[in-house]
Amino acid sequence: MLPHLAPSQPVFPETESEPAATPQRAFLTDDNVAVLRFAAQALASGMAAALIVLTEIRGGAARPLGAQMAVREDGLYCGFVSGGCVEAAAAWEGLEAIKSGADRTVIYGEGSPWFDIVLPCGGGITLSIHPLRSARPLLAVLSALERRHAPALRYRPRTQTLDVDAPDKETGWQEEEFVIRYRPATRVIIFGRSVEAEMTAKLAETAGYDVHIDDGSRLRTLSGLIDAYTAVIFLWHDLDRELPLLSAALAAAPFYIGALGSRRTHEKRIRALTERGFQPDEIAQIKAPIGIFPQARDASSLALSVLADVAAARGQRSS
Repeated sequence: MLPHLAPSQPVFPETESEPAATPQRAFLTDDNVAVLRFAAQALASGMAAALIVLTEIRGGAARPLGAQMAVREDGLYCGFVSGGCVEAAAAWEGLEAIKSGADRTVIYGEGSPWFDIVLPCGGGITLSIHPLRSARPLLAVLSALERRHAPALRYRPRTQTLDVDAPDKETGWQEEEFVIRYRPATRVIIFGRSVEAEMTAKLAETAGYDVHIDDGSRLRTLSGLIDAYTAVIFLWHDLDRELPLLSAALAAAPFYIGALGSRRTHEKRIRALTERGFQPDEIAQIKAPIGIFPQARDASSLALSVLADVAAARGQRSS
Protein backbone atom coordinates (compact mmCIF):
# COMPACT_ATOMS: atom_id res chain seq x y z
CA MET A 1 0.00 0.00 0.00
CA LEU A 2 1.35 3.42 -0.92
CA PRO A 3 1.89 5.84 2.00
CA HIS A 4 -0.27 8.56 0.45
CA LEU A 5 -3.19 6.14 0.07
CA ALA A 6 -4.09 5.72 3.72
CA PRO A 7 -7.78 4.71 3.92
CA SER A 8 -10.03 7.44 5.21
CA GLN A 9 -13.16 5.36 5.80
CA PRO A 10 -13.94 1.68 6.45
CA VAL A 11 -15.44 -0.33 3.63
CA PHE A 12 -18.66 -0.90 5.58
CA PRO A 13 -19.45 2.31 7.53
CA GLU A 14 -21.84 2.54 10.43
CA THR A 15 -25.55 2.16 9.68
CA GLU A 16 -26.44 5.68 10.71
CA SER A 17 -24.17 7.12 7.99
CA GLU A 18 -25.97 5.32 5.18
CA PRO A 19 -26.96 7.73 2.41
CA ALA A 20 -30.58 8.14 1.45
CA ALA A 21 -29.96 7.04 -2.17
CA THR A 22 -29.47 3.41 -3.15
CA PRO A 23 -26.78 2.64 -5.75
CA GLN A 24 -28.25 1.46 -9.05
CA ARG A 25 -26.42 0.95 -12.33
CA ALA A 26 -27.48 3.49 -14.97
CA PHE A 27 -26.05 1.54 -17.92
CA LEU A 28 -23.25 -0.90 -18.73
CA THR A 29 -19.97 0.57 -19.95
CA ASP A 30 -16.27 0.24 -19.25
CA ASP A 31 -15.43 3.23 -21.43
CA ASN A 32 -13.76 5.95 -19.35
CA VAL A 33 -14.93 8.62 -21.79
CA ALA A 34 -18.56 7.55 -21.33
CA VAL A 35 -18.01 7.70 -17.56
CA LEU A 36 -16.68 11.27 -17.78
CA ARG A 37 -19.59 12.29 -19.98
CA PHE A 38 -22.07 10.79 -17.49
CA ALA A 39 -20.46 12.75 -14.64
CA ALA A 40 -20.31 16.00 -16.64
CA GLN A 41 -23.98 15.69 -17.58
CA ALA A 42 -24.88 15.13 -13.94
CA LEU A 43 -23.10 18.31 -12.89
CA ALA A 44 -24.66 20.25 -15.77
CA SER A 45 -28.12 19.21 -14.57
CA GLY A 46 -27.39 20.48 -11.06
CA MET A 47 -26.71 17.08 -9.47
CA ALA A 48 -23.67 16.28 -7.35
CA ALA A 49 -21.40 13.48 -8.58
CA ALA A 50 -18.21 11.67 -7.64
CA LEU A 51 -15.47 10.16 -9.78
CA ILE A 52 -14.07 6.81 -8.62
CA VAL A 53 -10.66 5.81 -10.00
CA LEU A 54 -8.65 2.59 -9.71
CA THR A 55 -5.31 3.94 -8.48
CA GLU A 56 -3.47 0.84 -7.25
CA ILE A 57 -3.42 -2.85 -8.13
CA ARG A 58 -1.90 -5.58 -5.98
CA GLY A 59 -1.59 -8.91 -7.74
CA GLY A 60 -4.22 -9.61 -10.39
CA ALA A 61 -7.08 -7.31 -11.34
CA ALA A 62 -9.92 -7.39 -13.83
CA ARG A 63 -9.44 -3.75 -14.94
CA PRO A 64 -6.39 -1.64 -15.78
CA LEU A 65 -4.96 1.14 -13.67
CA GLY A 66 -7.03 4.27 -14.21
CA ALA A 67 -10.34 2.43 -14.72
CA GLN A 68 -13.22 4.64 -13.62
CA MET A 69 -16.74 4.86 -12.30
CA ALA A 70 -19.00 7.84 -11.73
CA VAL A 71 -21.91 8.02 -9.29
CA ARG A 72 -24.60 10.68 -9.00
CA GLU A 73 -26.22 11.85 -5.79
CA ASP A 74 -29.40 9.97 -6.71
CA GLY A 75 -27.46 6.67 -6.67
CA LEU A 76 -27.20 6.05 -10.41
CA TYR A 77 -23.70 5.01 -11.46
CA CYS A 78 -21.77 3.67 -14.42
CA GLY A 79 -18.33 2.24 -15.18
CA PHE A 80 -16.22 -0.60 -13.81
CA VAL A 81 -13.20 -0.76 -11.50
CA SER A 82 -13.27 -4.56 -11.16
CA GLY A 83 -15.04 -7.48 -12.77
CA GLY A 84 -18.34 -6.37 -11.24
CA CYS A 85 -17.85 -7.64 -7.69
CA VAL A 86 -17.21 -4.29 -5.92
CA GLU A 87 -18.99 -1.74 -8.09
CA ALA A 88 -22.14 -1.42 -5.95
CA ALA A 89 -20.03 -1.05 -2.80
CA ALA A 90 -17.80 1.49 -4.54
CA ALA A 91 -20.86 3.46 -5.63
CA TRP A 92 -22.06 3.47 -2.01
CA GLU A 93 -18.66 4.90 -0.99
CA GLY A 94 -19.08 7.52 -3.70
CA LEU A 95 -22.40 8.55 -2.24
CA GLU A 96 -20.78 8.87 1.18
CA ALA A 97 -18.04 11.04 -0.31
CA ILE A 98 -20.65 13.27 -1.95
CA LYS A 99 -22.50 13.51 1.37
CA SER A 100 -19.37 14.43 3.35
CA GLY A 101 -17.85 16.61 0.64
CA ALA A 102 -14.44 15.01 1.23
CA ASP A 103 -12.31 12.66 -0.85
CA ARG A 104 -11.74 9.14 0.41
CA THR A 105 -9.66 6.07 -0.35
CA VAL A 106 -11.04 2.55 -0.20
CA ILE A 107 -9.20 -0.77 -0.39
CA TYR A 108 -10.72 -4.06 -1.51
CA GLY A 109 -9.18 -7.50 -1.44
CA GLU A 110 -5.51 -8.00 -0.55
CA GLY A 111 -4.21 -5.26 1.71
CA SER A 112 -7.55 -4.28 3.19
CA PRO A 113 -7.39 -3.95 7.01
CA TRP A 114 -11.08 -4.82 7.40
CA PHE A 115 -13.42 -7.68 6.65
CA ASP A 116 -13.90 -7.16 2.98
CA ILE A 117 -15.16 -8.40 -0.34
CA VAL A 118 -12.76 -11.08 -1.58
CA LEU A 119 -11.81 -10.44 -5.19
CA PRO A 120 -12.07 -13.54 -7.42
CA CYS A 121 -8.66 -12.75 -8.95
CA GLY A 122 -7.08 -13.01 -5.48
CA GLY A 123 -5.46 -9.58 -5.67
CA GLY A 124 -6.29 -6.21 -4.21
CA ILE A 125 -7.26 -2.79 -5.52
CA THR A 126 -7.27 0.75 -4.17
CA LEU A 127 -9.90 3.25 -5.25
CA SER A 128 -9.61 7.01 -4.97
CA ILE A 129 -13.01 8.70 -4.69
CA HIS A 130 -13.33 12.38 -5.52
CA PRO A 131 -16.55 14.40 -5.15
CA LEU A 132 -16.48 16.62 -8.23
CA ARG A 133 -16.36 20.32 -7.47
CA SER A 134 -16.48 21.45 -11.10
CA ALA A 135 -17.24 20.06 -14.55
CA ARG A 136 -14.47 22.12 -16.15
CA PRO A 137 -11.70 19.50 -16.14
CA LEU A 138 -14.09 16.84 -17.44
CA LEU A 139 -15.34 19.11 -20.21
CA ALA A 140 -11.77 20.05 -21.13
CA VAL A 141 -10.88 16.37 -21.55
CA LEU A 142 -14.01 15.64 -23.60
CA SER A 143 -13.34 18.66 -25.82
CA ALA A 144 -9.74 17.60 -26.42
CA LEU A 145 -10.84 14.09 -27.35
CA GLU A 146 -13.31 15.51 -29.86
CA ARG A 147 -10.33 17.26 -31.48
CA ARG A 148 -8.44 13.92 -31.59
CA HIS A 149 -5.96 14.97 -28.90
CA ALA A 150 -4.83 12.78 -25.98
CA PRO A 151 -5.42 14.75 -22.75
CA ALA A 152 -4.86 13.72 -19.16
CA LEU A 153 -6.38 14.44 -15.75
CA ARG A 154 -4.19 15.01 -12.70
CA TYR A 155 -5.62 14.05 -9.32
CA ARG A 156 -3.97 15.37 -6.13
CA PRO A 157 -5.18 13.52 -3.02
CA ARG A 158 -3.54 15.97 -0.60
CA THR A 159 -5.37 18.99 -1.99
CA GLN A 160 -8.38 16.98 -3.21
CA THR A 161 -8.22 18.62 -6.63
CA LEU A 162 -8.62 17.48 -10.22
CA ASP A 163 -6.99 19.34 -13.12
CA VAL A 164 -6.21 18.87 -16.79
CA ASP A 165 -2.62 17.78 -17.30
CA ALA A 166 -0.10 17.73 -20.13
CA PRO A 167 -0.89 14.98 -22.65
CA ASP A 168 2.59 13.43 -22.58
CA LYS A 169 2.09 11.63 -19.25
CA GLU A 170 0.92 8.05 -18.92
CA THR A 171 -1.65 6.69 -16.47
CA GLY A 172 -0.18 6.11 -13.01
CA TRP A 173 1.34 7.82 -10.02
CA GLN A 174 3.70 10.72 -10.62
CA GLU A 175 5.11 11.23 -7.12
CA GLU A 176 2.01 12.18 -5.08
CA GLU A 177 -0.27 12.85 -8.04
CA PHE A 178 -2.24 10.32 -10.05
CA VAL A 179 -2.38 10.96 -13.80
CA ILE A 180 -5.15 9.51 -15.97
CA ARG A 181 -4.37 9.45 -19.69
CA TYR A 182 -7.18 9.44 -22.26
CA ARG A 183 -6.88 8.53 -25.93
CA PRO A 184 -9.21 9.39 -28.81
CA ALA A 185 -11.49 6.69 -30.12
CA THR A 186 -9.82 4.32 -32.54
CA ARG A 187 -10.64 5.40 -36.07
CA VAL A 188 -10.88 2.74 -38.76
CA ILE A 189 -10.73 3.66 -42.45
CA ILE A 190 -11.74 0.77 -44.69
CA PHE A 191 -11.04 0.89 -48.41
CA GLY A 192 -13.13 -1.51 -50.44
CA ARG A 193 -16.67 -2.16 -51.58
CA SER A 194 -17.28 -5.81 -50.87
CA VAL A 195 -19.03 -8.10 -48.42
CA GLU A 196 -15.73 -8.33 -46.49
CA ALA A 197 -15.52 -4.55 -46.19
CA GLU A 198 -19.15 -4.21 -45.13
CA MET A 199 -18.81 -6.94 -42.50
CA THR A 200 -15.59 -5.42 -41.13
CA ALA A 201 -17.22 -1.99 -40.93
CA LYS A 202 -20.27 -3.40 -39.15
CA LEU A 203 -18.16 -5.22 -36.57
CA ALA A 204 -15.92 -2.17 -36.04
CA GLU A 205 -18.96 0.02 -35.37
CA THR A 206 -20.22 -2.51 -32.83
CA ALA A 207 -16.82 -2.30 -31.11
CA GLY A 208 -17.25 1.47 -30.77
CA TYR A 209 -14.71 2.50 -33.40
CA ASP A 210 -15.04 5.62 -35.53
CA VAL A 211 -15.61 3.93 -38.90
CA HIS A 212 -15.20 5.29 -42.42
CA ILE A 213 -15.64 3.10 -45.49
CA ASP A 214 -14.99 4.09 -49.09
CA ASP A 215 -14.21 2.76 -52.54
CA GLY A 216 -11.28 5.14 -52.95
CA SER A 217 -13.12 8.02 -54.59
CA ARG A 218 -12.60 10.29 -51.56
CA LEU A 219 -8.83 9.85 -51.18
CA ARG A 220 -8.10 13.47 -50.31
CA THR A 221 -10.89 13.66 -47.72
CA LEU A 222 -10.06 10.38 -46.04
CA SER A 223 -6.32 11.04 -46.04
CA GLY A 224 -7.06 14.10 -43.90
CA LEU A 225 -8.72 11.84 -41.32
CA ILE A 226 -5.64 9.69 -40.74
CA ASP A 227 -3.78 10.33 -37.48
CA ALA A 228 -1.82 8.36 -34.89
CA TYR A 229 -5.05 6.80 -33.59
CA THR A 230 -6.19 5.52 -36.99
CA ALA A 231 -6.06 2.07 -38.58
CA VAL A 232 -6.19 1.89 -42.38
CA ILE A 233 -7.52 -1.34 -43.87
CA PHE A 234 -7.34 -2.30 -47.53
CA LEU A 235 -9.81 -5.00 -48.54
CA TRP A 236 -9.38 -4.92 -52.29
CA HIS A 237 -8.24 -7.56 -54.74
CA ASP A 238 -6.93 -4.89 -57.11
CA LEU A 239 -3.31 -3.96 -56.42
CA ASP A 240 -3.16 -1.20 -59.04
CA ARG A 241 -6.15 0.56 -57.51
CA GLU A 242 -4.75 0.14 -54.03
CA LEU A 243 -1.27 1.61 -54.58
CA PRO A 244 -2.09 5.37 -54.65
CA LEU A 245 -4.15 5.03 -51.46
CA LEU A 246 -1.55 2.84 -49.78
CA SER A 247 1.13 5.40 -50.59
CA ALA A 248 -0.98 8.14 -49.01
CA ALA A 249 -1.59 6.01 -45.92
CA LEU A 250 2.11 5.32 -45.44
CA ALA A 251 2.84 9.04 -45.64
CA ALA A 252 0.16 9.83 -43.01
CA ALA A 253 1.64 7.44 -40.37
CA PRO A 254 -1.41 5.70 -38.83
CA PHE A 255 -0.79 3.16 -36.07
CA TYR A 256 -1.89 0.28 -38.31
CA ILE A 257 -1.97 -0.48 -42.02
CA GLY A 258 -3.25 -3.81 -43.24
CA ALA A 259 -3.82 -5.13 -46.75
CA LEU A 260 -5.67 -8.12 -48.14
CA GLY A 261 -3.90 -10.62 -50.37
CA SER A 262 -1.57 -13.61 -50.42
CA ARG A 263 2.15 -13.50 -49.70
CA ARG A 264 2.76 -13.55 -53.42
CA THR A 265 0.49 -10.52 -53.81
CA HIS A 266 2.39 -8.76 -51.06
CA GLU A 267 5.70 -9.41 -52.79
CA LYS A 268 4.28 -7.60 -55.84
CA ARG A 269 3.10 -4.82 -53.52
CA ILE A 270 6.58 -4.45 -52.03
CA ARG A 271 8.16 -4.21 -55.48
CA ALA A 272 5.63 -1.60 -56.60
CA LEU A 273 6.12 0.51 -53.47
CA THR A 274 9.90 0.25 -53.77
CA GLU A 275 9.62 1.60 -57.30
CA ARG A 276 7.64 4.52 -55.87
CA GLY A 277 10.55 5.36 -53.55
CA PHE A 278 9.42 3.84 -50.26
CA GLN A 279 12.10 2.40 -48.00
CA PRO A 280 12.03 -1.16 -46.56
CA ASP A 281 11.30 0.09 -43.02
CA GLU A 282 8.32 2.08 -44.30
CA ILE A 283 6.94 -0.85 -46.28
CA ALA A 284 7.41 -3.11 -43.24
CA GLN A 285 4.65 -1.16 -41.49
CA ILE A 286 2.08 -2.90 -43.71
CA LYS A 287 0.52 -6.03 -42.20
CA ALA A 288 0.01 -8.38 -45.12
CA PRO A 289 -1.59 -10.79 -45.35
CA ILE A 290 -3.94 -8.89 -43.07
CA GLY A 291 -5.36 -10.33 -39.84
CA ILE A 292 -4.23 -12.51 -36.95
CA PHE A 293 -4.97 -15.89 -38.54
CA PRO A 294 -4.33 -16.86 -42.15
CA GLN A 295 -6.69 -18.14 -44.80
CA ALA A 296 -9.90 -16.57 -43.47
CA ARG A 297 -12.12 -17.43 -46.41
CA ASP A 298 -15.48 -16.01 -45.30
CA ALA A 299 -16.39 -12.40 -44.54
CA SER A 300 -17.20 -12.91 -40.85
CA SER A 301 -13.94 -14.72 -40.08
CA LEU A 302 -11.93 -12.15 -42.02
CA ALA A 303 -13.60 -9.27 -40.15
CA LEU A 304 -12.84 -10.87 -36.78
CA SER A 305 -9.26 -11.58 -37.82
CA VAL A 306 -8.67 -8.03 -39.06
CA LEU A 307 -10.20 -6.20 -36.09
CA ALA A 308 -8.46 -8.44 -33.57
CA ASP A 309 -5.21 -7.47 -35.29
CA VAL A 310 -6.14 -3.79 -35.07
CA ALA A 311 -7.04 -4.09 -31.37
CA ALA A 312 -3.75 -5.86 -30.62
CA ALA A 313 -1.76 -3.19 -32.44
CA ARG A 314 -3.63 -0.41 -30.61
CA GLY A 315 -2.99 -2.04 -27.26
CA GLN A 316 0.75 -2.13 -27.91
CA ARG A 317 0.89 1.61 -28.43
CA SER A 318 1.47 3.67 -25.29
CA SER A 319 0.55 6.95 -27.02
